[in-house]
Amino acid sequence: MNKFIGIVTLMVSAQLMAQIPAGYYNTATGSGYTLKTQLHNIIKDHNVLSYTPGLWNLYSNGTAWLDNWYENNGTILDVYSEKPQGTDSYEYTPIDDQCGNVGVEGTCYNREHLIPQSVFDSNSPMVSDAFHIWPTDGKVNGMRSNYPFGQVNSPTWTSTNGSKLGNNLNSGYSAGYSGIVFEPIDEFKGDIARAYFYFATRYESEGVASWSFDMFNGTDNQVFTTVFKNILLTWNSLDAVSSREIAINNSIYAQQGNRNPFIDHPEWVTSIWGTVVGVEEESISFCRIYPNPAQDFITIESVDEAHIETYEIYSLLGERIQSGNLEHNTQISIENISTGIYWLQVRSNTATAVERIVIQ
Repeated sequence: MNKFIGIVTLMVSAQLMAQIPAGYYNTATGSGYTLKTQLHNIIKDHNVLSYTPGLWNLYSNGTAWLDNWYENNGTILDVYSEKPQGTDSYEYTPIDDQCGNVGVEGTCYNREHLIPQSVFDSNSPMVSDAFHIWPTDGKVNGMRSNYPFGQVNSPTWTSTNGSKLGNNLNSGYSAGYSGIVFEPIDEFKGDIARAYFYFATRYESEGVASWSFDMFNGTDNQVFTTVFKNILLTWNSLDAVSSREIAINNSIYAQQGNRNPFIDHPEWVTSIWGTVVGVEEESISFCRIYPNPAQDFITIESVDEAHIETYEIYSLLGERIQSGNLEHNTQISIENISTGIYWLQVRSNTATAVERIVIQ
């Protein structure tokens, strides 16, 4: 992940703090959902951009939406086509290449609602809120459609930069949902998560509790179902705020008059929504796992001739660390895993269960 570390991280942090208007968050003094409501009161009633030409102008005139971060050539930066470690398959010239829906990737860019318009009936101000509407390739936007964001198991379609469509991986931090989801590349997962946390906060009193979406749970405080809260929390944790996000925050603030608090203060995400809910531990009756605690290896031994198929090891934050296929009796090397506490998930032909393991 191409994020800033070390000295650069300190420079970005200093830049971040310098760009927040003095006193902007003075009333954000609480924690939990109290803090969320306090932030809502700070960022609500923003200046409403027009869908056309307001958003188009923002993308073309604001350097934050142009590629000044990877190729550094001033083309539109599209999170669904950008290849952070390589050459993009195609690029878009601002204004000249904007369009509506298209059938082939690489044709033109349009406006992607991270929270689909159908969720809020295309009503204002949600329909043109730049914090969750980004310029993206028209074809990939259409493939993402109205599907939730999640962790794809086996993709049925993949964009040129590796963004994927397919059924959600119903295990680890994404356990609890098996429907079709869209998964962006790792570089932009945190960006999308923080846009979702902004939306849940900004529209707390505008009807979010009544909006129907697989990612929402029908409340105005938590807003997200447990599985999608876990996905967004994990993405926020694994993909830190970048200098590009800071620039976007400042650019939108100049136009809308409000900010995304979770770009300014990413630590507020866990202050409000907590950490990833741990996978429920179940007693594994169809196999024996030993030794536990372990150092170099763990043995998974079949009981009563159960056919054990796969295993996965997850961190407590839900990040998949290691996985593989299994025979009836398998010794798994764990010598490359750091010491700590993890979740071991084992699948047989008839059951799935999870056990907490300690690696010393």
